[in-house]
Amino acid sequence: MSESGPVRQTHLFRGVSVVNLDVKGRLAIPARYRERLQAQGDERLVITVDRDRCLLLYPEPEWEAIERKLIALPAFDSAARAIQRLYIGNAQEVELDAQGRILVPPHLRAFASLDKRVACVGQGAKLELWDEQAWQMRTEAALNDVASGELAASAGLGTLTL
Repeated sequence: MSESGPVRQTHLFRGVSVVNLDVKGRLAIPARYRERLQAQGDERLVITVDRDRCLLLYPEPEWEAIERKLIALPAFDSAARAIQRLYIGNAQEVELDAQGRILVPPHLRAFASLDKRVACVGQGAKLELWDEQAWQMRTEAALNDVASGELAASAGLGTLTL
């Protein structure tokens, strides 16, 4: 414990799991992610859109920290307002049910073209939800960019060793 209360651990979601979206729009969170969420009592999540046409899924405490930063952006800056409208305006609270599923709202399913097969992609403190085919295409494009050296150069990763 710190002076300001318990120290939260970051969830560190990583890897890809492909799951089915049922006809009602329910998505079973993969067990390895669900167990981490439940262990920390984070069964309330926030789902929102991303400019890459996928969905972002955050444990509620992680989202609240991001939301505070977004709200603090300058009110008279049109780019800041656009970002607030995109991310906060589309954010929805969802909760894990007894089977470890969340209900993805219809407008968010439509935004990300989620139909049946969904790739849950771990991205540290959040998960990205992609249509499986869109994720495969995105991965292929990234591999091609890495092979040509464009991705590393544009991201300033010249000194990164993997």
